[in-house]
Amino acid sequence: MTDAAPAPQDAPQQTEELQRSIGGPLLYFYVLGDVLGSGIYALIGVMAFTVGGAFWLSFVIGVSVAILTGFAYAELITKYPQAAGAALYAHKAFKSPPVTFLVTFCLLAATVAAAGTLARVFGGTYFESVTEGTVLEGMSTTTVAIIFIVTLSLLNFRGISESVWANAIMTAVETIGLAIVLLVGILVVVNGDANFSQPFDLNDGNPALVVLGGVALAFFAMTGFENAANIAEEVREPSKVFPKALLGGMFTAGVLYMVIAFIASMVAPIEDLSADSGEGGSLLTVVQAGPLAIPEEIFAVIALVAVTNTALVSLVAQSRIMYGMAKQGIVPRIFARTHATRRTPWVSIIFTAALVCILLATADVDRLATVTVVFLIVVYGMVCLSALVLRRGDGVDHEHYRAPTFLLYAGIAANVAILVHTAIDDPGSLVWCGGILAIGVVMYFVNRLAMKGDPTSIDPAELTG
Repeated sequence: MTDAAPAPQDAPQQTEELQRSIGGPLLYFYVLGDVLGSGIYALIGVMAFTVGGAFWLSFVIGVSVAILTGFAYAELITKYPQAAGAALYAHKAFKSPPVTFLVTFCLLAATVAAAGTLARVFGGTYFESVTEGTVLEGMSTTTVAIIFIVTLSLLNFRGISESVWANAIMTAVETIGLAIVLLVGILVVVNGDANFSQPFDLNDGNPALVVLGGVALAFFAMTGFENAANIAEEVREPSKVFPKALLGGMFTAGVLYMVIAFIASMVAPIEDLSADSGEGGSLLTVVQAGPLAIPEEIFAVIALVAVTNTALVSLVAQSRIMYGMAKQGIVPRIFARTHATRRTPWVSIIFTAALVCILLATADVDRLATVTVVFLIVVYGMVCLSALVLRRGDGVDHEHYRAPTFLLYAGIAANVAILVHTAIDDPGSLVWCGGILAIGVVMYFVNRLAMKGDPTSIDPAELTG
């Protein structure tokens, strides 16, 4: 008993060295910035087409499910303050390399599908508005999307520092775009031009099922909060600060999304928002219908920056996850190769970018967004389950947040419900998910045969690259 005493004594000294300088307000805005992204820019038209004028109700459900998952993350991040996130939690809970691989590959697949979603959005309405009357006018969405992915992959290849700086600048720009939409809504209401009946109109069919049809898309817009695990060790009093900042940031982003969705529905005609199966409608449609004299090219550029920002983050994440799995011997070692001078994982960058291009060339925005959500639902459900499992035998010697147990069970049930509904509503998305997952499973078992067995050990912290 006396031998164990120094360990807790040493822990505070090490945490002092990590410079816990992030307080509640800063962490709150960090989470808010992670969640606020291009989802609202990318999917608002598709949601209007799927649900009708009341598509903001889908955000109510999607945001609620995401926040339930956020409670599990709040507990596990404060319990295990390491950057590995879901891979770490699943590894500790189930101590099974195949399960750890499954969770990690689902995260990889989600980022691949998300990048494809955003690339198709980039090549759509916003790009057409900017290039009208130029030599680029008339380029197909798929062609523009592929060029977009190749360009961002080259930036990813050049180096992570360049990517991070670009991300910081683009985050500020995309926030300006959301502020413009909020201002448009205020002016429309003040001028008495708001259509308050349209936000309560639904497409034909069972109202509950119609609203649920847009939940997966709303859920797509709420992702990103899990990245907060990366800075857990630098937060002051994380057990007290982290839950409030994480859940508060998610709640704020969710409310903002709901408000923007409501504004979009009361400002722009639903037939304009849902044009071309939703791919022709966007926040640009809302700004064009509003009273502000903002050139559509200016707002389109802002939207393109927002989409680029999130797509770049996805491309960086997916190449690093692939690289991390290769370092741990889960997939063939070739994916861990780095460039001699740039020191970036060039093989992983090429492989994941090629996979994105194949997806965006063969699927539309709705399908790709749904595939993204299916993979994330599996991950988030496993995180909620891991939180419950780890209460039974993996205690830690420091104070941490404990989420209400019934909310963890509710999180599992909600994620499973979305998965089941998605399978019924869009069974084709499961075929796509199965195809992507099959690629990973083949690599896993081929590599296992080459290594003549499972990896002897896995360090989840390395799986993020």
